[in-house]
Amino acid sequence: STSPEARSEAMVLFNGRNLNGWTHVLADPAVSRDAVWTVRDGVLVCRGEPLGALLTEGTFADFHLVVEYRWAPGAKPGNSGIFSRVNGAPRALPRCVEVQLQHGNAGDVLTLQGMKMDSTQPRYFHVEKHAVAGDIDGVKKTENAEAEAGQWNRVEILARGSTYSVWVNGRKVNEVTGIEPLRGPIGLQSEGGEIHFRRAEITPLP
Repeated sequence: STSPEARSEAMVLFNGRNLNGWTHVLADPAVSRDAVWTVRDGVLVCRGEPLGALLTEGTFADFHLVVEYRWAPGAKPGNSGIFSRVNGAPRALPRCVEVQLQHGNAGDVLTLQGMKMDSTQPRYFHVEKHAVAGDIDGVKKTENAEAEAGQWNRVEILARGSTYSVWVNGRKVNEVTGIEPLRGPIGLQSEGGEIHFRRAEITPLP
């Protein structure tokens, strides 16, 4: 099915100039935000280390989110993710829903730190007591729709109640049910590998 287009009432989360509207958390609090995330020519560049995330000051429950990203051209593609419904204690890998951006797995949907997900659905997997992410539940994508490393990708996430739908480059690659319906920030992850974001906008849904 075709992806929903961003609507006119979308809120711009990344303004292309600075990190107004974002907070952050890093596994190493001695490292400054600006050592990890910088804005260059309208693009948000994330170094990928240490582990952590940029988090929106605003919180969202149901929403349509559009994010455009690429791996650093010429570099080995790495790992990152888009967090939503972030809740619980502040930590570098929080209790949340993650739409995976890891190269080769973009479009997988995971819940971290024991956040609830229906375990009876197709493509479901579970990781017990991960050293950093705690108990993980996940649903694998149906197909790989990623562009080649270094090319821009467009990810769309539609979160409604307990259901998440995900499109990568206009192709629907996942629909996941039984996700805990909570309100929380959106996050862009730093997790190994330089990643660039040029768009992040959200339409809150009633």
